[in-house]
Amino acid sequence: MRDKVIDELVAAEQKRQTETFTLIPSENHASKQVLDVLGSVFTDKYSEGYPGKRYYAGQENTDKVEQLAIDRAKQLFGCAHANVQSHSGAQANEAVYHAWLEPGDTVLAMDLGHGGHLTHGHPVTVLARQYNFIRYGMKDVDTGEIDYDQIYNLAKKHKPKIILAGFSAYPRELDYQKFSEIGHEVGAVLMADMAHIAGLIAGRALANPFDHGFHIMTSTTHKTMRGPRGGMILSQGTVGNPLKKPEKTIDNLPTIIDRTVFPGVQGGPQMHAVAGKAVAFHEALQPEFQDYAKQVVTNAKRLASELDARGFRMVTGGTDNHLILVNVKQSFDIDGNEAEAALEKVGLIMNKNAVPDDPLPPFRPSGLRLGTPAITSRGMKEDDMTQIADLMQSAIKHRNDDKKLDLLRAHVQELASKLPLPSSRT
Repeated sequence: MRDKVIDELVAAEQKRQTETFTLIPSENHASKQVLDVLGSVFTDKYSEGYPGKRYYAGQENTDKVEQLAIDRAKQLFGCAHANVQSHSGAQANEAVYHAWLEPGDTVLAMDLGHGGHLTHGHPVTVLARQYNFIRYGMKDVDTGEIDYDQIYNLAKKHKPKIILAGFSAYPRELDYQKFSEIGHEVGAVLMADMAHIAGLIAGRALANPFDHGFHIMTSTTHKTMRGPRGGMILSQGTVGNPLKKPEKTIDNLPTIIDRTVFPGVQGGPQMHAVAGKAVAFHEALQPEFQDYAKQVVTNAKRLASELDARGFRMVTGGTDNHLILVNVKQSFDIDGNEAEAALEKVGLIMNKNAVPDDPLPPFRPSGLRLGTPAITSRGMKEDDMTQIADLMQSAIKHRNDDKKLDLLRAHVQELASKLPLPSSRT
């Protein structure tokens, strides 16, 4: 018997996404083919191991699918190796730590309070109990300038095994060359967590850390990549046989990583997700994806400018990527939770977020995080950002006026009806 309750919830979610605009910078809209393969018979197949080196029979198709995903990822990012089996970006980061570090070893990474991610060493995580995380941050929150002198001094003092560049809520571009110079001087492995901006790197809209001597790049495969929810690990070095334990050297990182992902921290890969990644990488190799990536950045910069003109005070004063972080407490004397709720009522979906050195608690922070990947996927251009900014301003101004909010919601629905989800296009 078919589960009608789930059918109804799927339809309800389709309706919700269709009638609203997603402005959460870590969310996007996948294509119809990505969604199709996620629901394909590949979900039925166990495939422990790697192409040509599996533990179960019946792999003639799974091997081809995974090899396609690997080859396409390598082509997109200009690297020697790709492991596409990680179930998430967090698991990709975890695998890299376990591959290269011993318990108690040091990692130098961005402070969560200045834009880093939980997996970059926040004390609440299990990883923080296994390894010694030293955190760096911004020198100037008004401009977003990273304190590279601080990074250098911390690296010289603590001799980290890994220096990690990457973020979850940082609106500017990092200087990978400075990271590289510091890392090579102290002998650290250089790791870039590009979960948020991998699609912008693949689309040549932002710099590629591999062009500056980085050894490893981790990422999710959704967000700006527009693929299925999942992770991947890219690296430089010599790709060896994952069935044979290599010497622990930087050149052998690809093989060490493969052995750590499986059987180290995961069992069988989710082959339906790997197939979805292969499709997403194929789409990202098309010329129009570069247009998309550049439009995401153009839209974000224009939206930041429009918000600034309407009294929104932004952390770092603007953006260089897809992400904007607004201090709504400073701007309108409300917290991020209030702002998020008001905007959701009108159909603009974004998330509350802490700002640097936030005095407010995590579930009632001072900030609001938003971005342009999903609305760009629906076809919005820079001139449309004026409407988004106007709607945001009105929603916050009239947050206690239900009648006004209903009118704004109707306006959003009308706009959204003209911009179908990518999965509904033929």
